[in-house]
Amino acid sequence: MLIDPGTLSSFQGTRGIDAVFVTHSHHDHLDRARVPGLLEENPEASIHADPLSTEILSSELGISAETLLPGARVSVGQLHVRVVGEKHAFNNDRTPVVPNAGLVLSANDEPTLFHPGDAYDADPGEIDILAHPLNAPWAASADSIEFVRRLQPGVVIPIHDALLSDAGRMLYGSHIRQFTDLPDMRYIDLANDESVTV
Repeated sequence: MLIDPGTLSSFQGTRGIDAVFVTHSHHDHLDRARVPGLLEENPEASIHADPLSTEILSSELGISAETLLPGARVSVGQLHVRVVGEKHAFNNDRTPVVPNAGLVLSANDEPTLFHPGDAYDADPGEIDILAHPLNAPWAASADSIEFVRRLQPGVVIPIHDALLSDAGRMLYGSHIRQFTDLPDMRYIDLANDESVTV
C-alpha cells in the first residue's frame, strides 16, 4: 500500500503495490505528472482518494478512483482502512481548505497505524502508531505537540518533513519527545529509504 504519491516523495520504479491512497489534492501528496506512470507499473493496484483528488484524477488524468468519505471502510487483502476527518488544516485566508481523508490502518493481531494526512483534528480512536506530520506551513509546534499528546500513540514516526533541515528535524523531534509527557512512547525518525518493523 502506498499513501500520498506526491512531488516530494520517491516512488519511481516501485512495484508490487496493491493499493494507492491519496489523503488530499495538494501537489506534495498527489503528483499529477508521475501518478499515471506509477499505476502503469502497478496495473492491478486500486486507487482510493479524497473527493477532490478523485475528481482531479478523473477529469485531468482519466483515472478512476474510489472516493474516500468520512466513516468509509476499505479492505486491501488483510489490511483494513477506515477514513476519519474531513478537511485539511487551515493554512491562511487565501488558501482554500480542501477535503482531507485521515486513514486508520489495521489488521488482525497487528498494531494500528494512523496517517492523518494534513490535519490534527480527526479522532481515530485508540492507535498504536502515529505517522505524524512534523512540519508544514499550516502546522504550529504547539498544535503538533498537543496532537501527539491527545492521541497517546505508543510509537511516533515523523512524516511531512521534507522542508526541514537536519537541525530542524532534530529540534521538532526533540519537542515531541520532551513535551508530550509520554515517557514510554518510541520516536522512530526514519531517513530516506529506511524502514522499520513495529
